[in-house]
Amino acid sequence: MQGLLARLEAGEILVSDGATGTYLQEKGLFIGEAPETWNFSHPDVVRDMAADYAAAGADVVETNSFGGNRFRLQAIGMADRVREVNRVAAKLAREGVGQDRFVMGSMGPTGETVTEDRTQQDTIYAAFVAQAQALAEGGVDGFCVETMMTVVEAKQAIRAAKTTGLPVMASMTFDSETLMTPLGVTVEQAVVGLVDAGADVVGANCGTGIVGMVGVVRAMGRVGQVLLLAQANAGLPEMDGDRARYLEPPEMVAGCVSELVAAGVQVIGGCCGTGPAHIRAIRKSLK
Repeated sequence: MQGLLARLEAGEILVSDGATGTYLQEKGLFIGEAPETWNFSHPDVVRDMAADYAAAGADVVETNSFGGNRFRLQAIGMADRVREVNRVAAKLAREGVGQDRFVMGSMGPTGETVTEDRTQQDTIYAAFVAQAQALAEGGVDGFCVETMMTVVEAKQAIRAAKTTGLPVMASMTFDSETLMTPLGVTVEQAVVGLVDAGADVVGANCGTGIVGMVGVVRAMGRVGQVLLLAQANAGLPEMDGDRARYLEPPEMVAGCVSELVAAGVQVIGGCCGTGPAHIRAIRKSLK
């Protein structure tokens, strides 16, 4: 199979998967329960999730390891199982999709307030290195550093992932009106910072529905010539008791695909609230 970057540089548009948390919640994951624990308690479901997204048309499927860094795992008493959590996450995704899809190691924020302090950054970097190395051992084809709020933390994750020699996609979360992350990073600062850290593909995920995402990636494309990624939510969540409901149907998401492509996006998928039906609609729209 031709490599991810080679296909993107040749101008191909790839479809990535949809939400992990939403999919698992529909299978019984409790609110507040760490999805990574399902790599051990419900491996068949995690494997089937990857397979379902591939069957829906995803070229790129992420591992169930968003919170697989030491800081996140410490909160659930699994800080000493970073290597195991991430290796198993990669293995299950690969088993679900086989060898003809790209498996990308999902790496989310640590949950820490990351400052310019060099000692703290070194600690954060070491945690991301441990996660990235474990995902690489598990057989991923690259990484998706995602849902980042600050360039400072994103850079440590990207640098850590690049130690494996594998490609890195990196995305941050923006408000579609202010074009800033919740912690005040502008689109321009994000693009420049992510590329400077070594990201091969940059973009946005979460934080907005599909219409808002179009505006975000247009702004990112104006910063410079970069490979772009877009993974929008199925709208902003509305609470129904303790459950979040996302109201943008697959048809609405698919209806904006042409605008994403016109904005220069080459990796299109979904985030919170999206599922296999959304990915199937995106694939159909591209055809």
